[in-house]
Amino acid sequence: MNRVVIVGASAAGLAAAETLRREGHTGTLTLIGEESATPYDRPPLSKQILAGAWETERLSLRTEEQIDELKLDLRPGTAATGLDTDARLVDLADGDQVGYDGLIVATGVRPRRLPGRGGHVLRTLNDALGLRERLGPGKRLVVVGAGFLGAEAAAVARALGCEVTLLEPAPVPLAHAVGERVGRVLSQAHREHGVDLRTGVAVTEVIDDGVTLVDGTRIEADEVLVAIGSRPNTEWLTGSGLDITDGLVCDQYSEAAPGVYGAGDVARWHNPLFGVDMRIEHRTNAAEQGMAAARNLLHPDARKAFAPVPYFWSDQYDMKIHAYGYPRGHDTVDIAEGDLEQRRFLATYRKEGRLVGALAVGMPPKAIRPWRQALLDTEER
Repeated sequence: MNRVVIVGASAAGLAAAETLRREGHTGTLTLIGEESATPYDRPPLSKQILAGAWETERLSLRTEEQIDELKLDLRPGTAATGLDTDARLVDLADGDQVGYDGLIVATGVRPRRLPGRGGHVLRTLNDALGLRERLGPGKRLVVVGAGFLGAEAAAVARALGCEVTLLEPAPVPLAHAVGERVGRVLSQAHREHGVDLRTGVAVTEVIDDGVTLVDGTRIEADEVLVAIGSRPNTEWLTGSGLDITDGLVCDQYSEAAPGVYGAGDVARWHNPLFGVDMRIEHRTNAAEQGMAAARNLLHPDARKAFAPVPYFWSDQYDMKIHAYGYPRGHDTVDIAEGDLEQRRFLATYRKEGRLVGALAVGMPPKAIRPWRQALLDTEER
């Protein structure tokens, strides 16, 4: 295999490139990235960068010297626009075409938006910096969506002195992921910190001075952040013959088609550890899947199923949240340690009697680590 192309130059794409070189690929390695910046870390955007606590240089995943050592055909600021899997060609926005023997798709996701006149989203460094410039004491911010991204941004904005209204269509934020009891406890933290959290309300559009709700109510704001989820960046794969149903559909090896692999937020693959198809939008998974896809592409006779225990974390006010597993669709939640009301607890999630997840709030990291091993042990599960 002489020519490998990676489309997507964030955590998953970079991890794939480094793994290919480390595993012995000496041929051409093209890394195509839509953003002009060198690969950077995204989780701090809604935390340290939005808060103004970090300089942007701290986001860089690698130094320029480390990138140079990979001997890449680097194409920053260039979007992929099409794929011909028969001819094995990637079309680029600048009119060029890049041929490949092996391809890794790591194009990530983009934020969903609302009808109306803009509003902020939070996915790129420019997004975070643009919103940060508009926040400060007395500023009125409406955050649409009380998932982890919206909740983190609301917490940062309160710390900056903003008046924050957090809007969520579900009766209990995050209930689908962490359960109603845990969701209510996390929600209460926002109210205690002065956030006007309103649940069971849906926004129809962003207007010049705020948002409009389904019932016609207008909520005024100086700035609006839309945090209502994301869409996989798969439009450029239309017509390629690949299945792009809610992401690039892959098998347990992260392979979407002969010689084509997916990695990171854009990839929907079958995780044999949990026995379900999943698409995970978390930083740790992106790097791990980038490495796994690269190894399987380079060593097709020694492929290994990508069967991780997903992991994510979140910081909100003084709450440190860590979670392992895939608790969506769980049917029971148990508090294994601590106390919910004190927001210092460890919850476990089961589906049809099998352990599928564990979440810790306000607990030391060592408290949850044994549960990761329990999730790996299919006999215990």
